[in-house]
Amino acid sequence: MTQLALEQGEGILRLAPAWVPRVYCVPGRRLKLHADDLYAFGAHRGGINMRWFASTTRANNGPETTPDEGMSYVVWGDEGREHKTLLRDAVAELGPALLGEEMWAAHGEWPIYSKFFDNKGILPHHLHQMERHARLVGQKSKPEGYFFPRQMNNYDGDCPLTFFGLEPGTTKEQVRRCLEIWDAGDNRITDLSRAYRLELGTGWWVPAGILHAPGSLCTYEPQWGSDISAMFQSIVGDMVLPRTLLTKNVPPECRDDLDFLVSLIDWEANTKANFKDAHFLLPRPVRPLDEMREAGYVENWIIYRNDLFAAKELTVLPGRSVTITDPGPYGMIMVQGHGTMGAWPVETPALIRFGQLTHDEYFVSAKAAQEGVVIRNGSKSDPLVMLKHLGPGHGAPPE
Repeated sequence: MTQLALEQGEGILRLAPAWVPRVYCVPGRRLKLHADDLYAFGAHRGGINMRWFASTTRANNGPETTPDEGMSYVVWGDEGREHKTLLRDAVAELGPALLGEEMWAAHGEWPIYSKFFDNKGILPHHLHQMERHARLVGQKSKPEGYFFPRQMNNYDGDCPLTFFGLEPGTTKEQVRRCLEIWDAGDNRITDLSRAYRLELGTGWWVPAGILHAPGSLCTYEPQWGSDISAMFQSIVGDMVLPRTLLTKNVPPECRDDLDFLVSLIDWEANTKANFKDAHFLLPRPVRPLDEMREAGYVENWIIYRNDLFAAKELTVLPGRSVTITDPGPYGMIMVQGHGTMGAWPVETPALIRFGQLTHDEYFVSAKAAQEGVVIRNGSKSDPLVMLKHLGPGHGAPPE
């Protein structure tokens, strides 16, 4: 059936919004989701502070997680009589016709996803397990990238600072002590870290095993296809975190082993003296700027510095039509403007109801990406801007 969807979109699949709540988060209200729908999963599940893109990964939100939470649906058919199927199932059915022979042979799945993360305050200091630790609980590691789109940040939230890593010279005994006193109140683990002020239009590369307490800017986050984490901070703001958020993705026999919990940290990477130099990302033009502007667009690499995934910000200038090629399949989300992309309309909605279909998110097949996608800006004054996340083999520039 999804072959019909691929044919309707001439190699491009339309996707439905995938909303995700977190019980320990307060929505920043920048996702364009209607205010009446912020607690559509129920107030006990927490507010919706994320929208996941091109996701074949199920959210890890505890026993009440819905069967398809966090997973994208493909939409096709006539307006008002649309059909939907999980992107995961479409990938399984179409295989190399969607992902290309190389990615399909190497992974047998679409191995990444992206999201908007929109929290009003700062998150707890936490990490995503490295591969060797994730395997112990039957999961995958989750390195991720951050980019702070100007279009999604009409205000900064409560704390536009992110703590990254640990101060050089921090000892494992100091971190162990923070875990020992979890139930005594604030374990003050961020006293051992350093905060960096976040800058719109820039980003960060965050490998697995790196402690980080993301700040309150709405963030575009390409990442590996996993939802594994371990919280290392007992209180953030006025919110007390249960210790289960530290140990839920740890083997049962290791949950009280403080030395094992400390071993989740990539110590060398966290205590690196030049942490910002190794992880901060400035946009990099994909071609000379004058050459791109003459052709009617500007495209920048915004996530790079790894072999697993990358992301680009594409701006099509007002009134222009361009043909853009990429080395492999990608997911995309509109953040400004309107126009067309191949056979589909693209537009940036001002307000979305929970369950409403949109025309702002698509998945581009390997064949369509390699042959070139025609994108037309339908405005004479407003740029058309989209964010694109690509998987392995993305062609990002080397360091």
